[in-house]
Amino acid sequence: MDDSLLEAPVVILTPIKNCVSHLPAYVERIEALQYPAEVLSIGLLESDSTDATWPLAQDLVERLERRCRRVSLVKRDFGFNMPAQVPRWSPAYQRARRTTLARARNHLLFSALRDETWVLWLDVDVIRYPPDLIQKLMATGREIVQPHCVTRPGGPTFDRNGWTHHGTRHLDSYRGQSLVPLDTVGGTVLLVKADHHRDGLNFPAFRYGVANDSVRPAHPDWERGEIETEGLGIMASDMGLQCWGMPDFEVLHAPD
Repeated sequence: MDDSLLEAPVVILTPIKNCVSHLPAYVERIEALQYPAEVLSIGLLESDSTDATWPLAQDLVERLERRCRRVSLVKRDFGFNMPAQVPRWSPAYQRARRTTLARARNHLLFSALRDETWVLWLDVDVIRYPPDLIQKLMATGREIVQPHCVTRPGGPTFDRNGWTHHGTRHLDSYRGQSLVPLDTVGGTVLLVKADHHRDGLNFPAFRYGVANDSVRPAHPDWERGEIETEGLGIMASDMGLQCWGMPDFEVLHAPD
């Protein structure tokens, strides 16, 4: 392991909502990371939960504080909840759901980022990744990079917000390659150089990049332009930055 990859301050940022079943294991995985406590911080933002996510998160802060140099826990409700029995990927609610998630990510970023060099976006329901996750991502030498998020080893891409060719190719199209350029990114696991966020790179809560050639064409289910993590990828392009994916480095997400 390259000791230089253990020196840069990192903040892990995680939006949380209705995740009582995932939070304790999330903390266990953070505790298992092979990254020094003195340069690791955590930021959580809870919004609009209808279960006990908020009090459970408050109860778990002490454990996280023993593992990290700083823990930030913020509550910010946006007034959005999916109707009961409707899957979160339902096309009719995608715009509203992802607009709310973009706002949550931006609020979390502005409340939790301090002096860190890197931001690791990490969803609470990513259930398996190696203890040296941060080092593996940093070792690519890329400043916006994601691993391949799947629900079973060798399975299809789960986080389909990272794509090329106007949304027609995802990381499972590039297996056998260690690193590929992406037009957009997913946010289940995403490492970003913090200065890019400070320079204005964020998660658009509105259609962004209408004039960018990489965005998807208009479709009956959506208008032209990208939002949330896909919007961040297009914004990165407009800022002269390149996003990257690691097709053969898989992390596991809980099945929906």
